[in-house]
This record gives sequence, structure tokens and C-alpha cells, in this order.
Amino acid sequence: MKNIILNADDFAMNAAVSRGIINLARLGRLTATSAMTLSPRWQQDAMALRESNAQIDVGLHLDWTSPFAVAKGHGLSLKRGVLIAALGGYNKSTARAVIEEQLDVFEQVWQAVPSHIDGHQHVHQFRGIRDALVEVINKRYGNLPRLQRPYLRVSDDPSDQFNFKSKFIASLNANAIKKIAIKADITPTRGLFGVYNFTGGELAYAHRMAQWLKEIPAGGIIMCHPAQGSLDNGDVDDGILKARHWEYSHLASDAFAQSIKDSKITL
Repeated sequence: MKNIILNADDFAMNAAVSRGIINLARLGRLTATSAMTLSPRWQQDAMALRESNAQIDVGLHLDWTSPFAVAKGHGLSLKRGVLIAALGGYNKSTARAVIEEQLDVFEQVWQAVPSHIDGHQHVHQFRGIRDALVEVINKRYGNLPRLQRPYLRVSDDPSDQFNFKSKFIASLNANAIKKIAIKADITPTRGLFGVYNFTGGELAYAHRMAQWLKEIPAGGIIMCHPAQGSLDNGDVDDGILKARHWEYSHLASDAFAQSIKDSKITL
């Protein structure tokens, strides 16, 4: 059997996302989820997840590019974020403060250390942010046994299939964060699967998932973005709700459960 991580991103982004993740966790279809702690929904949705008694790891989805981050004052567009990273990087001191704040909110609500840390739109890999993140992890959790410290998701692309989006995400300094994580004795993940352009429908997604399950190495991670049902009034809509619905539909299906068994995979 091959152990992998199936991680649902964006917990607490909106009602539909949190609902979908909680239901999939109840079904045993997810290993982990990454939470957006700047969302005004974080506290209530975290309580709902805890009350579900679902067996799922919960980590921090470090945020610089959502409307929540913009409202906090440090947010910016992904395009501008990539440009800043390319032109010299983020101020490390400022980045440390932003990271500390999001971790504080995570721990206050969840009452535990995050199982892992990744980034909304992969911002945790950006120059300046990644260096600050490794420093913060060592400062806050360095005295914990290694297996109790948060692991870092690395957006590298080990797939044999050419995927422009996946290659682009990997080019956003995936190798750099992996190197500094290893040097700091922080566990990085092995390969990121689940990257696509949110088009094609449920059948195409099912085919992609089957390919990812076939290719993923032991210890690798597949990210997903499921949601169930409609948004609540005032919820953030990131424009991919249709794709989120077909992801949920497939992940909740008997066909997906069977494909996990056929692939000899353990979540």
C-alpha cells in the first residue's frame, strides 16, 4: 500500500468550501485541509469541523492574496506578488509579523499546532516569505519533536506529464523552499499533484485524478478544491465554484473510493 496526502485547500473561504470539506472528511476521503485563518468564517467553521469528529489533519493556508488579506492591509494581487518576489523579495521582518499573526489566530481557534503550512496561491514559496516562514517555524516549534512540527508543502512537479500550470507553480521557487526547509530540519512534502486549470467537467477531473493516483509517489500530496452547495450571503466567490462542485462530486463518489482501493493507496 502507498500512503499519500489528499489535502483540501481553502477551508473557511466560504460556506460551500467548508461544507464540502467537512462532508468529505466525514466520508474518510481526505487526509488534511488547509485553513484560511483571516476569513471571518474561520472560528465558526473550525468549530463545525471539530464537532464533526472527522479524522483529518488541519494546517495553515498562509494568505497574502485573498480579499481577507487585502482587508487586513498586507494583501495584493497574485501578479503583483510574483513581481515583488522576482524583483528582490518581500521584507522579511514584515513577512514574519504577517505569518506570526496568522499562526496566532490558527492556534487560538484550533487549540493545536498546525499539522502543516502551505500557501494560498503558493505564496509561501516567494522570496522573503519563505525565509521568514522557516525562521518562524523554528522559533515557535523548534523545541517540539520533529514529527510534531508542521511540515511544509513544496509545489514541485515530479509528474511525467507536461502541465504548463504545474511547471509554472514549481518555478515559483519550489526548489529554494525545499532546500532551506531541509537545512532547517523541517519536513518538506514529496511532489505536488492536483494542479489543473479548473476546466473540463467532472469526467475530465476523474480522469486527471486517476492519473495522479497512478503517478504519485509514497508520501506525495494531491491538492484539491472541493465545495458543496451554494454560498452564503456575503461569502467570497473566487470564480471556480463550478469546478469545486465537480471535484466534490467525484471525491464523494463510490467510483473514487474504488479507485483508491484499485491504486493500493492509503489516505
